[in-house]
Amino acid sequence: MNMVTPPPDIAAISALQSRLVSALSPILPEHALLWQPEDTIPYECDGLAAYRRMPLAVALPETEAQVAQILKICFDMQIPVVPRGSGTGLSGGAMPISQGLVLSLAKLKKIISIDAFTRTAVVQPGVRNLAISEAVAHLGLYYAPDPSSQIACSIGGNVNENSGGVHCLKYGLTLHNVLRVRGVLMNGEIVEFGSLAPDSPGLDLLAIVMGSEGMLAVVTEVTVKLVAKPKLARVIMASFDDIEKGGNAVAAIIAAGIIPAGLEMMDKATTRAVEEFVHAGYDLEAEAILLCESDGTFEEVAEEIARMTKVLEESGASGIKISQDESERLKFWSGRKMPSLLQVESQLTITAWMALFLADILLLY
Repeated sequence: MNMVTPPPDIAAISALQSRLVSALSPILPEHALLWQPEDTIPYECDGLAAYRRMPLAVALPETEAQVAQILKICFDMQIPVVPRGSGTGLSGGAMPISQGLVLSLAKLKKIISIDAFTRTAVVQPGVRNLAISEAVAHLGLYYAPDPSSQIACSIGGNVNENSGGVHCLKYGLTLHNVLRVRGVLMNGEIVEFGSLAPDSPGLDLLAIVMGSEGMLAVVTEVTVKLVAKPKLARVIMASFDDIEKGGNAVAAIIAAGIIPAGLEMMDKATTRAVEEFVHAGYDLEAEAILLCESDGTFEEVAEEIARMTKVLEESGASGIKISQDESERLKFWSGRKMPSLLQVESQLTITAWMALFLADILLLY
């Protein structure tokens, strides 16, 4: 027997929306509470644009106290809440619930403190991933995880998704680069996970919060680890006439005891799609391209590049090119980061996706 989904009760939804807006209005400025369709439509999806849903309202708090109040009100009204960072995620983690509230943390964008001695930084969830590295560059430090959308994605979103990036093989995921997370439970209670110490007593709840997509707590503050910027980094771009050969080359590099700073593979369809935009000089006839990065001192990089080159040649690489300077290194990696921003071959056109993307970016500045 076919089940027919009953049509939504428009009157009931409208009444619920009115009650929610009335409850939130006293604690949020007018510009920080959106409920008109033309204002909430940019929040109907994240980077996974094939799935969309309009929320009852969107709240944009500017303080932790406001976050706690919002959650307490929604808890009392039994209204579900979906936290949102920059909306760049591709897993649907920030997709709204039709009779729920989207809680955007985009306005909590302060870098609270930087400690060069302990190599840590305390930041609010709306701070962009790349902004952390930019803020500590003068100290010779940076934040290691670098998702493809790092120019736009927020650190709060990184925590919710346990983001990695092209350098996660050597430096780890967000989980391995965060010491402490402060957040708010659904009932408005403020909690902390982890500590500034290398380890904290009791259960490792920080690991559970990482990648929980905001279902356990809404992140309001993150203490991240900073690492010393390497003196040199170089990338090998190896071409293969067969994808399987490229995959075997990856296994061979690891088997040789080499842990590259970055190790990524792109197939022919991907390189052809992005080369038009990045002009990185990819081999468009290759079935697969492997990017292998080494970083460290000049001597370490020279030795590791030589070892990886030998392994790649033995694995059947049809072509090998090594970056000669920092500009070329970034150019090699640019194609790996472009698909996330351009949504190549997605159901949205680039123009339509960028319209949604810019709506969130405007809140970050």
